[in-house]
Amino acid sequence: MTRAAPDPRKTLDPDRVAQWLACHPDFFVGREGLLQQLKVPHPEARGTTSLLERLVLDLRSRAEQAEWRLEQLLESARHNEGQYRRTRELVLALLEAEDNDALGQALATQLAERFHTPAVALWCPASLTDDEPRPPQAPRQVLDDHSGKRLSALLDGRASRCTRLTPTDWKRLLPHVPAPDKAGSCALSRLTLGEPLGYLVLASPDPDHFRASMDTLFTEYVGDVVARLLVRMAPSAP
Repeated sequence: MTRAAPDPRKTLDPDRVAQWLACHPDFFVGREGLLQQLKVPHPEARGTTSLLERLVLDLRSRAEQAEWRLEQLLESARHNEGQYRRTRELVLALLEAEDNDALGQALATQLAERFHTPAVALWCPASLTDDEPRPPQAPRQVLDDHSGKRLSALLDGRASRCTRLTPTDWKRLLPHVPAPDKAGSCALSRLTLGEPLGYLVLASPDPDHFRASMDTLFTEYVGDVVARLLVRMAPSAP
């Protein structure tokens, strides 16, 4: 009595078969008819399809994913280039300022036009304004103990931070800009260069414009540039 041949699907380990085929990629050379007989599940519908059709679908899917990733990279590159150009124009405008008032006004104008920042305040201590012939012009403000304590409290021990800004705080920290009826948002940065030089406040009536989860690298960078220009323009500077 002849014994039936064992079913290879029950005696062969699928993982070992897959490993063997991976090590012998030329196995199907000369066995193209076998490729046409193989059936695999269709990825988007019930039933099966030929291996070749499945490979075409997989390759098409990979091509679409690669195209999407490339478009994402290009979009990111375009955004970064635009951000660089806007930042460059901002810094050049600040460098052209001849005094502290011009610095503050250039800061507010550039941030509004290029970065859609509706309100700016530059708080500086009296030591930077004592020898000036007239009081500071908005957005510059003279930093006193009351405003300094509130700004420090909002920063909560950090060098910079994005947070909500209540109408009361808006009136206190941006007195030259009409306060919104509801809470807005702001990005704060402490200005330092060996010693405290004040605070930079970027604000918006939109409570989600400056979200707490946002990175503050840009605000810190602008603050660093402003701090160095304030020192250069200080009355004691040669």
